[in-house]
Amino acid sequence: MRFPYFNNQTSVTEFILLGFINIKQGQSFFFILFLTMYTICFLGNSLIITVTLLNQSLHTPMYFFLGNLSFLDICYISVTVPKMLADLQAPSPSISFMGCAAQLYFLVALVGTEGFLLASMALDRYFAICCPLVYTRLMNKYTCLQLATLSWTCGFLNAALHTALTFRLSFCRSNGIGHFFCDIPPLLSISCSDTSANEVTLLTVGVFVGLSPFFFTLVSYAFILHAILSHRQKGQRHKAISTCASHLTVVILFYGSSIFTYVCPTSSYSLEKDQLVGVLYSVLTPTLNPLIYSLRNKEVKVAMKKLMCEGTFSIGI
Repeated sequence: MRFPYFNNQTSVTEFILLGFINIKQGQSFFFILFLTMYTICFLGNSLIITVTLLNQSLHTPMYFFLGNLSFLDICYISVTVPKMLADLQAPSPSISFMGCAAQLYFLVALVGTEGFLLASMALDRYFAICCPLVYTRLMNKYTCLQLATLSWTCGFLNAALHTALTFRLSFCRSNGIGHFFCDIPPLLSISCSDTSANEVTLLTVGVFVGLSPFFFTLVSYAFILHAILSHRQKGQRHKAISTCASHLTVVILFYGSSIFTYVCPTSSYSLEKDQLVGVLYSVLTPTLNPLIYSLRNKEVKVAMKKLMCEGTFSIGI
């Protein structure tokens, strides 16, 4: 597909974001939709962070990782949606070269970090269900901090590599990005440089950053489900399956969309498909995470009621 806004120079100072160009009639609807989703995500994840910090009963490895995930989701959706809302009100949505680089860096960093965090959460659930007698020794405070630090470090190092490789390219054919935000596939599709090294790196590193944690997570939950079905009583089995089902829903939603974006070859890039998948993993997933993971969790609900009651009592005093 050929984009408008061609630039004959070997470098550009800004990019035109073409994601909303073809939906002029529905921009008010999308503005309200994205604003609503951003508000739900921000408030829901902020509430989870507050509750897990203030309630001592939730100071466990599981909620430590959920707190990390909630903070990541707030950062994640903040990288793309505020700019998208501004673009919906702009006559010609654009982003500066450095702004595009920064957006891509933080987007890729947070995508990579989430993959490792989900794998860490799967490991925590595996130890809790399959090795309950040694769980507290295996998943101590130090181990949790190590896993969280490793997740964030791998995500940001991965982003530094891809950002450096992407923005060493020349964009002389076009400065129109066929997306709502700056991402690797649409940028590679408009480059006039040889992108073969980028594509090989994207695929190779994607196997480590994306597929490896994904398969590790699936294997962990396979062992968990086997242990639940083999050894748990009916009441315990239902609770454990409910928790695992919530986790797996988020895992499949996140990995399905991100693998499609970063592991599929650029030659198969499609503007319409990539826009849909982009909204799925950058907007919908962070919005649904607090609903799927925590807000339907009984312990979190109890902690929220306790926090609200204490807050109401304090205000009354």
